[in-house]
Amino acid sequence: MNKNPYEVLGVAKDASDAEIKKAYHKLVMKYHPDKNSGDKASEEKFKEVNNAFDILRDPQKRAAYDRFGDAAFAGGNGASAGAGGNPFGNGAFHFDMGGSGMGGMEDIIREAMRGFGFDGFGGGAQASGNARGGRDLLDEVVIDLRDAYFGKTHTVKFSSNVQCEKCHGFGTDDGKQAPVCERCHGAGAVHAQKGFFTVEVPCPECNGLGHKIKKKCSACDGMGTVHKQRTLDVEIPAGVEDGTRLRLAGQGEAGALGSKPGDFYLDIHVRPDKKFTRLGIDLLIKENVPFTVLALGGEIEIETIDDKKLSVKVPAGTQVGEKLRVRGHGMPVHRRSTDSFGDLYIEIKMQVPTKLSEKQKKALQEFADAKPDKKSWF
Repeated sequence: MNKNPYEVLGVAKDASDAEIKKAYHKLVMKYHPDKNSGDKASEEKFKEVNNAFDILRDPQKRAAYDRFGDAAFAGGNGASAGAGGNPFGNGAFHFDMGGSGMGGMEDIIREAMRGFGFDGFGGGAQASGNARGGRDLLDEVVIDLRDAYFGKTHTVKFSSNVQCEKCHGFGTDDGKQAPVCERCHGAGAVHAQKGFFTVEVPCPECNGLGHKIKKKCSACDGMGTVHKQRTLDVEIPAGVEDGTRLRLAGQGEAGALGSKPGDFYLDIHVRPDKKFTRLGIDLLIKENVPFTVLALGGEIEIETIDDKKLSVKVPAGTQVGEKLRVRGHGMPVHRRSTDSFGDLYIEIKMQVPTKLSEKQKKALQEFADAKPDKKSWF
């Protein structure tokens, strides 16, 4: 008779997936046979923990147990499959993470297995099926704010693996795809037993490629790729922001034996501009405006980031530090239906003259003497 899985893991019946994972991880590390060699009680407890977790990690099995108890798995089905309900079955335990809904559990088990001397679940990309895919590549570029405004084409020169032209990426002398490996049947991996565990390792017959090459291509030595210099033109869109990462699908390294190529990524850094400050989609500039224009009102001429000259009205009584808004002269914004622009803000500054003529001094003095009230002057 199976023990209550909730009691075995020490969790409540309404325990969350995270609580179940945490309890399981703690107990499986405690009772693992490699840490309790020759201890029959620990070995049995280890089996009970795995049996309980096998039920509670699967939503369907858990629901069945909650409704029917042990009767849900009568006849050796479900978590009790194997010899007498032994979750190890024929003596080897295989962690099947598919469809469990317990996100992150594979990482937990992988971590536990590393502690016992195993390197995860086998040979990585090769063990998961056929040839290794191409690596992703990453480059970065620093551009000016004007380049970010207009957009530009950035040319990258680098070297990487590319598909062999002689064999068309198949690695064979005749340029045709090699037959499927008879040992792994094209999976690129075989099962190997390590103690209580069954793990996947790269197939020794085809070296994890999934195909058995009898006569290798002389140009690439059977790998399907060769190393070459490459040139790639990357279109940087107008309005790009600092820290943006562009992705060019399939432009990374070529994969072995015609497998999927990697992607190419370009990180964009925008250099600060001396005149314009970027505020999201808006731009900010600081302009010195004569005192007379601020007091009486008038117009000033400014230059935009796209080299246009604009005449901007300054209302009478404008104060230093105020910002004037000019619509549509900020950074470009790309939307699905239409393109638009942010705004340009002009922060008002005033430069105090250091040299005045006698006539200017007299005029200012007359202005100061003519003010009706010092408190109401501004």
